[in-house]
Amino acid sequence: MCTSYSPKLMFSHRLLLKDIIPEAWAMLGIFNGTLRSLSTRPGIKADQVLVVSKLSRFEYEKKKFKNLTDKEMLDKLRRRGTDVEKLIRYHDLHKKFEDNVVNTLKNMGVAFKVVDRYQYTIEDVENSDIVLPVGGDGTFLLAASMVNNNQKPVVGFNSDPNRSEGYLCLPKKYSTNIRDAIERLNYGKFEWLMRSRIRTTVLVRSHQDLVPKYLHDNEFDLFPRKTEFIAKDQTPNILPILALNEVFMGETFSARVSHLQMRLNGSTENTNLKCSGVCISTGTGSTSWHLSINRLPVQNVAELLRLIDIEPTEGKDSLATVLSDIYNKNLVFRPDDKRMAYTIRELISAAVWPDPKGIKPRGFAKKIEVKSKCFDASLVIDGGVSFSFNDGTTALLEIRPEDALRTVVFRD
Repeated sequence: MCTSYSPKLMFSHRLLLKDIIPEAWAMLGIFNGTLRSLSTRPGIKADQVLVVSKLSRFEYEKKKFKNLTDKEMLDKLRRRGTDVEKLIRYHDLHKKFEDNVVNTLKNMGVAFKVVDRYQYTIEDVENSDIVLPVGGDGTFLLAASMVNNNQKPVVGFNSDPNRSEGYLCLPKKYSTNIRDAIERLNYGKFEWLMRSRIRTTVLVRSHQDLVPKYLHDNEFDLFPRKTEFIAKDQTPNILPILALNEVFMGETFSARVSHLQMRLNGSTENTNLKCSGVCISTGTGSTSWHLSINRLPVQNVAELLRLIDIEPTEGKDSLATVLSDIYNKNLVFRPDDKRMAYTIRELISAAVWPDPKGIKPRGFAKKIEVKSKCFDASLVIDGGVSFSFNDGTTALLEIRPEDALRTVVFRD
């Protein structure tokens, strides 16, 4: 349903053994309903709010089986083995939260429009002063994908904080006090956080290789926008989506080895790789796939300690757990960092690989160039949009200030 306009991360420092504290997450907020400035900075007004609604699994199934009645659809899902009651419960929970957000905006006199992922367009973004995703991190990434400049604020509410971390959303306490969050921004009690995003430029043989494929919509067309998603004000070789989390390049079939060439920071030397793909992350994305790929399990630390004749335990306060925790926290870096973190997944190290030797399987760079020697590969942005990345295609990845995403941080 679309409502017409009507009146109405984490920060991390390097940890040492003596300095074991949880990382502080950068949190987001929104502005108030009196249509005043978002902060004390002049010229930032919010006369129109764009609320981007989460796609629940119930709505996904309903769209998928659009020719069936609700009863027929639910019967079909039950026969499939789906927990239908849970599906409905979580759908209702989200919709109740979304109604709460909308009613709060209404009661505060804020003009707003509600769209879902079927209806969300670049024109919606251009006609709004602020984009407000309501859901979780996936909804936030969807909302941010349409914002192609560093001027439009994007802030989010976590609609289910009991099941979702919502690192990109407002602190969880504001999920139960929406008005307080809005009023807080009305008084300018926040700081800007410019989250770095990755710009990807590709050299391809065919324009067709620049057409995006939506990985979560493979059974039917949820997005009525394919080729038009190519930004008109950019050269055809610049992908129209900026990566807030990460860019992954590798064979689509995960069991197939990815053959890639990589150059870092403008080097003229190519390094030939055999691996399971390359993941290139921002500071925002360092809490996501980057962390999962590189995380050091407590079990591995315990096994290393045994090699130096220390018999460890793997309990909550054990040495192995403490060391693992420190290591993993140090994988996270600031969301406004101008560097990218690259990870070569499962790098094959043999007599002739990599060629030449010397490249580290993980590190930082300000400019990264990757050339594909793959058979059937993809370049995937934020785990949701894919482009062809086959033999001969080259991708240049970099971070530019004008591509940052404007968000806010609450300092409690």
